Amino acid sequence: MNILLIYPKFPETFWSFAYALRFIGKKAAFPPLGLLTVAALLPDEFQKRLVDVNVDGLTDDDLSWADMVFIGAMAVQRDSTNQIIDRCKERGLKVIAGGPLFTAEPEEFEKVDHLVLDEAERTLPSFLEDLKNGQPKKIYRASGFCEIRHTPIPSWHLIRMKKYASMSIQFSRGCPFNCDFCNVTTLFGHRTRMKTPQQIIAELDRMYDAGWRSNIFFVDDNFIGNKHYLKTRLLPALIEWRKDKKGCVFFTEASINLADDPELLDMMVTAGFDSVFIGIESPDEASLTECRKTQNKNRDLLQNVKTIHRAGLQVMGGFIVGFDNDSPSIFQRQIDFIQKSGIVTAMVGILQAPPGTRLFDRLKMENRVVRTFSGDNVDGSTNIIPKMGLDKLLDGYRAIMEQIYAPHNFYRRVRNFLTELRAPDITIPLDFQRFLAFFRSSLRLGILSKERFQYWHLLLWTLIRKPRLISVAITLSIYGYHYRRICERYIY
Repeated sequence: MNILLIYPKFPETFWSFAYALRFIGKKAAFPPLGLLTVAALLPDEFQKRLVDVNVDGLTDDDLSWADMVFIGAMAVQRDSTNQIIDRCKERGLKVIAGGPLFTAEPEEFEKVDHLVLDEAERTLPSFLEDLKNGQPKKIYRASGFCEIRHTPIPSWHLIRMKKYASMSIQFSRGCPFNCDFCNVTTLFGHRTRMKTPQQIIAELDRMYDAGWRSNIFFVDDNFIGNKHYLKTRLLPALIEWRKDKKGCVFFTEASINLADDPELLDMMVTAGFDSVFIGIESPDEASLTECRKTQNKNRDLLQNVKTIHRAGLQVMGGFIVGFDNDSPSIFQRQIDFIQKSGIVTAMVGILQAPPGTRLFDRLKMENRVVRTFSGDNVDGSTNIIPKMGLDKLLDGYRAIMEQIYAPHNFYRRVRNFLTELRAPDITIPLDFQRFLAFFRSSLRLGILSKERFQYWHLLLWTLIRKPRLISVAITLSIYGYHYRRICERYIY
């Protein structure tokens, strides 16, 4: 049986890095890790082909080859997903779907033949058994969560790695916290379930043997959910693995309490981590209380960010406006916090209510859920009625974005960050595309762009003050260009 696995297209958002990718000649930021894992769970006798629409077009030949189609998607990929489903049904193909989008809203996809929901390790075997017996059901759900110590190595041979800016790996699932707006615990639970160090090393070896020498994203919902296991098992294994390896820089997602553990910070940097995404959300204590972001309360968030920077990790920050407790002053407070913190990659979004969250249930009872959840919190829209009023919220949101990504503010923030950052002992081999990235950025940002003065000032400042961080300065300048293009296209 020929199985075609299809990954729908991402729209152009902050997270797509679409405009930045052009500087390094890549097609997509990350590979479809979920579908690659599903492919590894399918029987060996199946013939498998994967089409990532973000990298390659879905051709008629692909559809003619297939006996059955598997689709995995997130909410932000909804439009592309529906187009692909329609195209498959026109060809008479059976469609099997799973992943966060379908798990959260199965009732929205009547055209899908079989919904294999929740974690594939739990539901896919039942579907395959029923398929073998000729009696597959419409919906497969799981009670409880799987043990990922038995999850196989993703089928990396199905993609062309060189088309991506980063590879992905998953060490754990689940998060111990209880944020009101987050559907992670609905999908994966509160208990942190972890792979063994041996599994992670085997996955890294597979990537490295395939020639990968660049960024690897640990896609965990909260990488530090079990600090003891990290410090005694995984990080020592990663430190040992990197001793004879070139390149392979790691980044991940974690909670702000990472700043409370100097030993963990030091071990992560030694293991090869150089960046971490943290949900800051808001500098307002009342809003943090409202959304149950208890781990961010009663602490000096600015100092925490600087502590992480000084340890050698760049903080990429998530911020939200539109909480019920937000007053009109929140917009300037967010701007001030972002500028003072030196968080260059500041992902500011308007509050949305994902299906399956306590926020969604509460606002639905209040008749404040008014449209479908888009999954894109930086497109200047929301699926809820905000208490402060939509027009006021949108005006304030635009003001934040105009301020923090204006070239003079953005480049000042980069210098602030580089001043604090401890230069890491990590180098990525300079391939041809990265070599070209400097010349592309010099042309696009240093000559053709209105920000040319800020760009050259940053590079000169870095060469004098922080010469080991010149590649970081160039990379962040390229990110800034991407963010401004997204803002110009969708927000301003």
